[in-house]
Amino acid sequence: MKTTIEISDALFATAKDVARSRQTSLRALVEEGLRRILSETSNQPKPAFKLKDARVHGQEVLLPNPRDWQQLEEDHVLSRNIPGVP
Repeated sequence: MKTTIEISDALFATAKDVARSRQTSLRALVEEGLRRILSETSNQPKPAFKLKDARVHGQEVLLPNPRDWQQLEEDHVLSRNIPGVP
């Protein structure tokens, strides 16, 4: 596949010199470089997901008993004190 890339003149000159010294083409040199970079990134394991610390003032978050959810919801509705809502 043909494509066009823009690189600095200095990098181009250095790449041409390296290709000439290796007795290869600039195309082969670029392909080799891309293969190396792509293989490095595909071989590295992704970092494990780490959940952010959500503690408040260094205190542990206390989770209510799931059996108490109904009571918690009722307490919340009552605490909002919205007119017209029982």
